[in-house]
Amino acid sequence: MPAAAENTRIEKDSMGEMPVPADALYGASTARAVANFPIANRPLPPAVIHAFGHLKAACAQANQDLGKLDAKLADAIIAAGDEVAQGKHDAHFPVDVYQTGSGTSTNMNANEVIAAVANDKLGLGATTKAEGGVHPNDHVNMGQSSNDTFPTAMHIAGALQLESTLRPALAKLESALREKAEVYDNILKTGRTHLMDATPIRLGQVFEGYADQILEASQSYSEWSREELEDRLAIGGTAVGTGINTHPEFAAKVAEALTQRTSVEFYGAAGPKSNATKDNFVQSHAYLKTIAVSLSKVANDIRHLGSGPRCGIGELNLPAIQPGSSIMPGKVNPVICESVMQVACRVIGNDATVTMAGMGGVGSIFELNVAMPVMIDAFLESVDLLANVSNVFVDKLLDGLEVNEERCTELLEASLMTITALAPEVGYDKCAALAKQAHKEGKTIKQLVGELKLMPAERLNELMDYDAMTRPSA
Repeated sequence: MPAAAENTRIEKDSMGEMPVPADALYGASTARAVANFPIANRPLPPAVIHAFGHLKAACAQANQDLGKLDAKLADAIIAAGDEVAQGKHDAHFPVDVYQTGSGTSTNMNANEVIAAVANDKLGLGATTKAEGGVHPNDHVNMGQSSNDTFPTAMHIAGALQLESTLRPALAKLESALREKAEVYDNILKTGRTHLMDATPIRLGQVFEGYADQILEASQSYSEWSREELEDRLAIGGTAVGTGINTHPEFAAKVAEALTQRTSVEFYGAAGPKSNATKDNFVQSHAYLKTIAVSLSKVANDIRHLGSGPRCGIGELNLPAIQPGSSIMPGKVNPVICESVMQVACRVIGNDATVTMAGMGGVGSIFELNVAMPVMIDAFLESVDLLANVSNVFVDKLLDGLEVNEERCTELLEASLMTITALAPEVGYDKCAALAKQAHKEGKTIKQLVGELKLMPAERLNELMDYDAMTRPSA
């Protein structure tokens, strides 16, 4: 029998006694998990813990409505769950990310903390077990299993985090890009394909493309990914998805209570699939990967268009927000763009983690997925990184971005690909020869064609209208 050391107390679970920090709200099961998994030395993201607060309160409400749980105990559990959902007890959730793959340790952590807080509210002291009080398994976990609560908490945390952080951040980014598109609409520059000069384009069209890319990526996740998280909750499935030891109406009532608590419309869909696989998270994170890819495109283009300031493209002037070199005085680098690119790398790596965690034989085995903690950890990290870097991209780069119109005009005038506008009248082969000649002689297309008098000057000026080249002809 372990002895209580200084600043500890002895708690019991089904495996026996366990020393627990004296001021901890959790009990023996949590302490055992803390001792067993000193791996990442960090707990799951707070969003998961807060989701458990919402879930346990919703379960208590459902059990009370179904006549399964005494109102006094239910009210205490709901009040305690509210505090957990509000983040008031985050410090009492120390279980490592890399724990049991079903998340049993975190579920028991939630059960014990909520029981202790509830018992304290009942005047029984902050203890996980008290005569006539709330029991972590019998009451807080009533009609539940770790196998259906943890995946449900994943859905709650994912949906709430997407709504509170990523959705507004992407909307802000898309709006900023759209605003730039309007401001830059009449600025002409050379287009580029294969890293080589191409026909003219308006800078506004470039930024409109960026804005559309972000909008489409955001809409895709909104229309499909959110639905996947708000629907198909595993709650009510208990151990293997069959619903043993729970009321047949439990899942629907929990989903209803969650909807009321969070303003996100959740639906219960208990069944073996809800426990056995996490395909919906694999699919949902694929949309996060797409957003990362979209961000990488925009950031990479802007850092290249801003390269220089004298020996690069130099069409854009990026805000100088910090020195770029410890040895080269005056150097400024596209650090915000690089930050975006690194986030994209991380999110794509997280997508591989989520995918592997969902695979048969790795995470999804028979009636339960056993890689859920790492899956939700990676998922929420991707959400937070994408949201944060989108906000930084607007605040630290786009808001201070300027155009070097003189450089845009200089490069456009020098481009050989403006000869494309002459091809319908002069012919492709002749234009190809003229482009080569102009390059060899160091002349612009307009200059060479004018010297050769291949067409009247008025017609040449009409065809070499760069703005007209960017707009479909009538």
